[in-house]
Amino acid sequence: MDPITRRGLLGWGGGALLAPLAACVGPQGLRVRDNGVAQALSRAAAPVRPPPWPAPPPPLPALFDDLERRTFEFFWFTTNAGNGLVPDRYPHPAPASIASIGFGLSAYIVGVDRGYISRGQARARTLTTLRFLRDAPQGPQARGVSGYRGFFYHFLDMRTGLRAARCELSTVDTALLLAGVLHAQAYFDGAHDDEAEIRAAAETIYRRVDWRWAQVRGQHISMGWTPEHGAIRHDWQGYNEAMLVILLALGSPTHAVDAGAWPAWSATYGPEWGRFMGYEFLNFAPLFGHQYSHAWIDFRGLQDATMRAHGIDYFENSRRATYAQRAYAIANPKAWVGYGAEVWGLTACDGPATTFVADRRGRERGFLAYAARGAGMAHTTDDGTIAPTAALGSLPFAPEIVIPAALEMHRRYGEVIYQRYGFVDAFNPSFVARDVRLSWGHVEPGFGWVANDYLGIDQGPILLMMGNYRNERVWSDMRRCAPLRRGLERAGFSGGWLERPA
Repeated sequence: MDPITRRGLLGWGGGALLAPLAACVGPQGLRVRDNGVAQALSRAAAPVRPPPWPAPPPPLPALFDDLERRTFEFFWFTTNAGNGLVPDRYPHPAPASIASIGFGLSAYIVGVDRGYISRGQARARTLTTLRFLRDAPQGPQARGVSGYRGFFYHFLDMRTGLRAARCELSTVDTALLLAGVLHAQAYFDGAHDDEAEIRAAAETIYRRVDWRWAQVRGQHISMGWTPEHGAIRHDWQGYNEAMLVILLALGSPTHAVDAGAWPAWSATYGPEWGRFMGYEFLNFAPLFGHQYSHAWIDFRGLQDATMRAHGIDYFENSRRATYAQRAYAIANPKAWVGYGAEVWGLTACDGPATTFVADRRGRERGFLAYAARGAGMAHTTDDGTIAPTAALGSLPFAPEIVIPAALEMHRRYGEVIYQRYGFVDAFNPSFVARDVRLSWGHVEPGFGWVANDYLGIDQGPILLMMGNYRNERVWSDMRRCAPLRRGLERAGFSGGWLERPA
């Protein structure tokens, strides 16, 4: 089982990162996940490289000012102001997602930078959040706790902050949470008593995470744990969103894993390095895997042994992955409605339903509910559902193709997909069925399926990457994060900002 598959088996209805693979096969056998398509495109495409990153960078149009504010307001207005918990999704009732909380903590800092809120407002909300995280009960029991061994459960009750349903203690979602916690620690560096408490609380939260406990099979880190079944049987292996997990585990001042954890993990990359749509890069089909760690870490010029061997860095790798997805949409091998040079983007997102229905052109097609859609060398999972966060989360990597995509999606579909908090989670112009039970959305007459909800883990990359593109807001703060620097250096990274004094 790959990393994204298990998330659908354990997560909440919409906030996990993939539906079970069984949902990828329609009841009449039509596969939505298609290895053959990806492999054929990989073989057919001639070797190409993206053009050099544009200098000077393209300016952001006015739409991005409005989008940035609306996306920020998702975190500011949907969060429980009494404890700082951010919902997994909205407006559908849902528990808090600890990953969404991590994005939220950084969102408040972007909000200060853009003038949406004052530093004092951000400080108060951040302190409320960190006090909750610091004081939330931890223990091995199945109920009445928020976490164990310093890790947190994937989903928490929005009111009480206790474990929701039977979700897992998640190592990757805890890492995303910690990235926001450590960002707050780096940013709030003033003499104000509340800022001093923010720094101290962040230190407490980070120091108590027992990364070594999560290593149940040698150097690899388990995906999680439940009190009912113990450690999840699968570890973080292969290139994906888990870079943050390993780096923060290496940087811990109290429970750091051995330095061999990074080469043990990166040694599993092998099968994923190759060519797709003509671009050679370290593959991971959904774009979120190329974005999450980058939201907090400036990988430009940083190289570990893998990237030194291939002569690029992880930033360039994500740029190639972004261009490859756009090239896939232009090729549009499954002939979905709307795909093209300026409408593209596959990642983990909501979808119409796990069903098999006729599309707009009368063909019977398979569709998914929440799933990690993507296109890559090893496999393609594509049911015609576009997620705006897929393109927008890649803004710093490839602004010259992301900006036109945002403008065109807004121009073409804005009346139905651009709402209170910006772009809704996803849309599918090919899906028109009205006689099936829909998942997380509705059919808009004359258009297709549109998601009803916004997801915190999809809103986060949009906002943080806009902040990084404008003025390196998140990246510049995180360069002062001592645990992150320590983790990168222990992993064997060099170059880039690591060459500057700490």
